[in-house]
Amino acid sequence: MANTNLRSTRFKKGRATREKILGSDHVLDAEKNTTPLDEPFQELVTEGAWGYVWSRDHWSKRERSMVTIALLAALGHSEECALHVRAAKNTGVSDEDICEAMLHVAIYAGIPSANSAIKVIKEVIRTINTEE
Repeated sequence: MANTNLRSTRFKKGRATREKILGSDHVLDAEKNTTPLDEPFQELVTEGAWGYVWSRDHWSKRERSMVTIALLAALGHSEECALHVRAAKNTGVSDEDICEAMLHVAIYAGIPSANSAIKVIKEVIRTINTEE
């Protein structure tokens, strides 16, 4: 990615928040794999999602995680949902919290969306539990 000395304050804050939530390895991999094609996208995600939305104080990181997991599940974005379920261990989200979020997805976005997401979530949780 471009020279980090030229990065905005929001980018730097976003990178720190992204690293805290998703883990250093994930952020370093994303940076290492960045090409000219996706560099503007990575900057947008870091500044916008992580530097602006995730860095706000009104909601806790736990609350943001639960909402993010529910939204990704409702939209059928399994890969991103799995990423945020793994990251939930860094924000204090419990398995019970995820269960409640999936009940909301089922009612407000549809049972098929929740059912698909639950399959992914169960596999992620199973993997996390075997790693511990």
